[in-house]
Amino acid sequence: MFIQTESTPNPATLKFLPGQTVLQLGTADFPSVDAAAASPLARRIFAAGGVTGVFFGTDFVTVTKADDVDWQHIKPAILGAIMEHYQSGAAVMDGGATAAGGHAEHVGEDGDIVRQIKELLDTRVRPAVAQDGGDITFHGFDRGVVYLHMQGACAGCPSSTLTLKMGIENLLRHYIPEVLEVRPVAA
Repeated sequence: MFIQTESTPNPATLKFLPGQTVLQLGTADFPSVDAAAASPLARRIFAAGGVTGVFFGTDFVTVTKADDVDWQHIKPAILGAIMEHYQSGAAVMDGGATAAGGHAEHVGEDGDIVRQIKELLDTRVRPAVAQDGGDITFHGFDRGVVYLHMQGACAGCPSSTLTLKMGIENLLRHYIPEVLEVRPVAA
C-alpha cells in the first residue's frame, strides 16, 4: 500500500491519500481524541501522538498537528497508523456511526435563499476546499449573514479569513443580493 501526502494551505495540516475510499458519502470531523470514539481509524491516528484533529473526506484523511510538534517527527507514525488500519480490514467508522451529510438544516423564512447558498457551496466552494483537505458547510443564515463551519485543513488555516471574505463572501454576494456578509462558526 502506498499512501501519498500533500501539503495544504494550513501549515499545521497534511492531507493523506491512501489510494482507497475513506468515506462513501459525506465527511467526518474529529477535532479531539474524544470525538474520535466513533472511528477506529481516527483513534489510531490520534494514538500516533502530536495530533490535534483528524478529518475524513471521500478519498483523503486530513491530519492537524500540535504547534509544538514537527511533521518530520510524527508523519511516519501517522502513515503507519493509516496503513495498519487498512491492512487490518477494520471499518473506518464503527457500526452505527455515520458520516456527516454536510449542511445544517434551515427552518423558517429564507428557504429559497438558503437553497441557493447551499447549491453554490456544493458546486463552487466545497470541491475547491476538498482539494486542500478541508470542507466548508452551511451553518445558518440570519438577516443577511451566512454562517459557515470550516473543517479539516480549513479550520485554523491562516488563509481561512481571506478565503471567507475575498472568496466565498464575494461569490455569494454576487449571485445572491440578500447575502451581506459571511462569518465562520466554531463546531
